[in-house]
Amino acid sequence: MASGHRPSPVPQSKSSDAFFRKEVDSAKRFRPVQSLPDVCPKEPTGDPNSLCDSPSLVADQHRWTIYHSKVNLPAALNDPRLAKRESDFFTKTWGLDFVDTEVVPSLYLPQINKDHFTAYQLETAQREKIHEKCKAVCPPKDTFDRTLLHTHDKSRTELEQVPKIFMKPDFALEDPSTFNMVLPWSHFNTAGGKGNSDAASSKLLQEKLSHYLDIVEVNIAHQISLRSEAFFHAMTSQHELQDYLRKTSLAVKMLRYKISQIDKVMCEGSLKVLRLSLTRNNCVKAYNKLKLMATVHQTQPTVQLLLSTSEFVGALDLIATTQEVLQQELQGIHSFRHLGSQLCELEKLIDKMMIAEFSTYARSDLNRPLEDECQILEEDRLVSLVFGLLKQRKLNFFEIYGDEIIITAKNIIKQCVINTVSEIEEIDKEVVKLADQMRMMNFPQWFDLLKNIFSNFIIFLKRIKGTLNVIRSVVLLVLDKNQRSKELGEASVQKDSSRESAVDTEVAYLTHEGMFISDAFSGRDLPPTTADSVSPRNVCPDSEPSSSDSVSEPECATDSSSSKEHTSSSITTAGIETMIGEDMKLSELELVRLANNIQELLYSASDICHDRSVKFLMARAKDGFLEKLNSTEFVALSRLMETFILDTEQICGRKSMSLRGALQSQANKFVNRFHEERKTKLSLLLDNERWKQAEVPAEFQDLVDSISDGKIALPEKKTGVLEERKPTDFLIVDGQKYAVVGTVLLLIRIILEYCQCVDNIPSIATDMLTRLSDLLKYFNSRSCQLVLGAGALQVVGLKTITTKNLALSSRCLQLIVHYIPVIRAHFESRLQPKQFSMLRHFDHITKDYHDHIAEISAKLVAIMDSLFDKLLSKYEVKAPVPSVCFRNICKQMAKMHEAIYELLPEEQTQMLFLRINASYKLHLKKQLAHLNVVNDGGPQNGLVTADVAFYTGNLQTLKGLQTLDLNMAEIWEQKR
Repeated sequence: MASGHRPSPVPQSKSSDAFFRKEVDSAKRFRPVQSLPDVCPKEPTGDPNSLCDSPSLVADQHRWTIYHSKVNLPAALNDPRLAKRESDFFTKTWGLDFVDTEVVPSLYLPQINKDHFTAYQLETAQREKIHEKCKAVCPPKDTFDRTLLHTHDKSRTELEQVPKIFMKPDFALEDPSTFNMVLPWSHFNTAGGKGNSDAASSKLLQEKLSHYLDIVEVNIAHQISLRSEAFFHAMTSQHELQDYLRKTSLAVKMLRYKISQIDKVMCEGSLKVLRLSLTRNNCVKAYNKLKLMATVHQTQPTVQLLLSTSEFVGALDLIATTQEVLQQELQGIHSFRHLGSQLCELEKLIDKMMIAEFSTYARSDLNRPLEDECQILEEDRLVSLVFGLLKQRKLNFFEIYGDEIIITAKNIIKQCVINTVSEIEEIDKEVVKLADQMRMMNFPQWFDLLKNIFSNFIIFLKRIKGTLNVIRSVVLLVLDKNQRSKELGEASVQKDSSRESAVDTEVAYLTHEGMFISDAFSGRDLPPTTADSVSPRNVCPDSEPSSSDSVSEPECATDSSSSKEHTSSSITTAGIETMIGEDMKLSELELVRLANNIQELLYSASDICHDRSVKFLMARAKDGFLEKLNSTEFVALSRLMETFILDTEQICGRKSMSLRGALQSQANKFVNRFHEERKTKLSLLLDNERWKQAEVPAEFQDLVDSISDGKIALPEKKTGVLEERKPTDFLIVDGQKYAVVGTVLLLIRIILEYCQCVDNIPSIATDMLTRLSDLLKYFNSRSCQLVLGAGALQVVGLKTITTKNLALSSRCLQLIVHYIPVIRAHFESRLQPKQFSMLRHFDHITKDYHDHIAEISAKLVAIMDSLFDKLLSKYEVKAPVPSVCFRNICKQMAKMHEAIYELLPEEQTQMLFLRINASYKLHLKKQLAHLNVVNDGGPQNGLVTADVAFYTGNLQTLKGLQTLDLNMAEIWEQKR
C-alpha cells in the first residue's frame, strides 16, 4: 500500500518519538477548559457566588474594538488624490496647508540610545533561556517528525489508489451510471464456456473493493488518532456545558419561584381589584348600552306620535339624535342594521309632509275670509314648519307661498266681480262671460267694485306681510344664533388652547392581560372639566357616572321634543331659540339670501296685486270706457288708484310701477282727450266771437276773485238759495277793469280746469303744461288771425274791424298776460326740479302776447296815421279858422277816444294818443314845409297857430287827456 515518496508540506519534528510522547504527555499539554461566554452574566441564579465575571455579550457589545475600524492605515496613507504621499496622513487631518517641519528636540525629554535597554536585557535573558528550553522539551503540537511526514505521504499515496468516484459527494449506487462504473458488467456478459474466468473476475473485483475499504478504514483510524485530543476536549467541554445548563435551570426555577411569590403577595390582589373594577364598569356600560338600545327601539313610535301632532322639529331632532347614536354608540349592533335606512326614509317622508303642510297652511292663510282681522293664522304652527324646513335645508319653501299668492290674487278679483254682479239687477244674466257682465256696469257701479277690490288687496297684503315677517324673523333668529355660536366657538378654542398649554399631556398605561388601568378609572378619577368635555350629552343627573353620556342624549331629546306640545300659542324669542338646534348647518350667506328672498316675496306680492289690478282696468277699457270719463270721474278714479298705490308702498316699502304706469297711460289718454275737447271748444268760441264787449256774470267774477286769493281752483257750486246778482260790464282783477269778450271768460275757466286737473292728478303736470301752452298759443294766433288779420270778416261776417274791436282784443290779451305768472307759479310748485326747464314755455307765450298787444297798438296808430295823411295832404293855410281839415281831424280824434277810452286804462290811452299826436305832428310839419309856412309871425303863421290851438284845445278837452303834453312847437322847422 506504499506509494511514491513525495515531499510533504507538513514540517518534520526534531525527534522521532514525537508521536509516542504526544500520546503519553497529551494530557499535560491540554489547555484548561474554559466555559462558554455567558449571554447574561448578571442574571441572578439563586446562588450569590454563582455570578460570572467573564465577558458578557450584553454588557460588552457597545465597547469599541479594532473591528469597528472603517479605514485601515495603508488606505489612509496611500490616498492617490493627494500630491504629497509622505504628508497625506497629516494633511488628511490638518488640511493641505500642512507642511513638514523639523521637530525641535524637547529640552525635557532625554536622548534614548541602546544603553538604556541593557538593564532590561539582563533581566529577561534568564527568562528567555528557560523559555527556549521548554520549547525544546515540549515542541508545539503542530510540529511533526519525519516519520509522521513519511506516514502521511504513505497514506496519501494509498488513498490515491482509490478511484475518485468513491470520493464524490454525490456518490450513489442507485444511479445506473455510477453502478456500472463500480461494477462493470462486461466481466460477466462474456460468451458461454468461460464460467471459470467469470468467477475469477468476480473474485478479483471483490478483493479490489475490499482493498479500497481497508485503505479508507486505515486512514479514518489514523485521522481519529491524530484528532483524539480534540475529541477528548470536546467531550470535556460538553460535560461542563451540561453542568452549566443544569445550574442555569436551577437558577431559573428559583427565580420563577420567587417571582410567583412576589406575584401572590404584591400583585395578585391589586390586579384582582382592578379586574373587578373593570368588570363592574363593563357591566355598567353594558347596562347603559341596553338602556340606550331600548330608548332607540322606541324612536319610531315616538316619531309617529310627534308627527300626529305636527311636531316636525321634534321628530327631526329625534331622528338626528338617533342617527348619531347609531353611528357612534350602537355601531355594529345587528338588530339595528336596518334602523338607519328606515330613519332616512322616515326623514324623507317628513320632508314631503312638511312641504304639503306648508302648502296647506299657505292656502288656508291666504284664502280665509278677508273680513277677518289681519292676524297671523296659527303662528306657532308656522314657526314650527319654518324651523323644520330650515333644518332640512328646504330653502325654496317661500316659492310655494308665492304661487299661492298669485292664485289667491286672481280669486279675490273674481269673487269681488261675482258678488257685485249678483247685486246689480240691471245686468243681463244671459251674458255668460264675467268680463262681459262687468263691462255692462256704469261708472259708479264699476268704481265701487274697483274700490272693493283695492280694499281687499290692502287687507291681503297686510296679511301676507304679517306672515312673511314671522318667517323672516325666524330666519334672522337662526342667523343670529349662528353668529353667536361662531363667536362662542372661537372664544372656546382660544380658552382650550391656553388650557392645554398648562396641562401635562402624558398618559401612562399599565397593561395586564390586554386591559388598561385608565379604563378602570375612566368614570371616577376624571376631573369635572374633563368629564364634561368627554361626554357633552351628559345632561341626565340620575345616570351612572361612567357611561351615562350614551343614554342621556336620546332620552332627553325625546323629552324635549314631546314637551313642545305644551308650549304656549304666543311664540316668544326665548321659546324660538330653544327650537334652534345645533345641527342646523346653514351658512350665513344662505340665511341672508333667504331673508332677502322673503323680503322680495313681499315686493312680488305687491307687484302681483298691481298687475291683477292693471288687467282688471284693461278689461274694462277695451270698449273705450275709461277714455270717455269726464274730468270729475277720471279725477276720482285717479285719486283712488293713487291712494291704493301709496297704501301698497307703505305696506311693502317699495314702489310698484305697473299700476302707476297704467294710470299714467290712461292719464295721457285723458289729457289728450281733455285737451282736444277744450281746444275744439275754444276754436268754436273764437270762430263765433263777434269781438264785442260781453257782460261778466257773477260766477266769473267769483272765479277771478278766487284766483286773486292765491288759490287756483274752480269754486264749488253753492247749493241752496241762489242770490240773483246782475252781470257787470267789466271784469275786476286786482282793482283794474278789464273789458273782455265772452271767449276770454270761458278761456279763463278752461285754464283753471287745466290747473285743477294738475292738482287732482299730479302725474300729468308736464303733459298738462305742454297742452296748456299749446292752448294759449292757439288763442293768441287765432285771435290775431281773426282781428288783426281780419279773418272775422269772413268767419263771423263782420263788416269791418273797428278800433273798438282792436282795443277789446288787446285788453283780452292783457288779461291773459296778467294770469300767466300765476299759472307759472302754480305749475312750478307741482313740478320736479329737473322739470323746471319746461317753464320756459310761459316765457315764450308772454313774449308772443306782448308782441301781439304791441301790434294792435301799432295798428291803432296806423289807422290814425293814414287818416292824418289823407286829411293834411289837402290842408291849405287860409280862412276860415279853424279850417275844415282841422275840424275833421278833431272829430276823428274824438271818435277814437270814445271807442277806446272805456276799454283801455287811462295810462294806455295817454300813451296811445301821444303816439297818435306824434304822427299828427309829423304829417303837419311835412305839409307846412310843403306849403313853405314858417314860424315868422306872418299871416300864414297866425292862421296855422290858430288851427293848432283849436286842435290842442279840442284834444285836451277829451277825458283823461287834460294833462297830456302835446309839445306842438315841433311842427316848425328849426332855423339853422
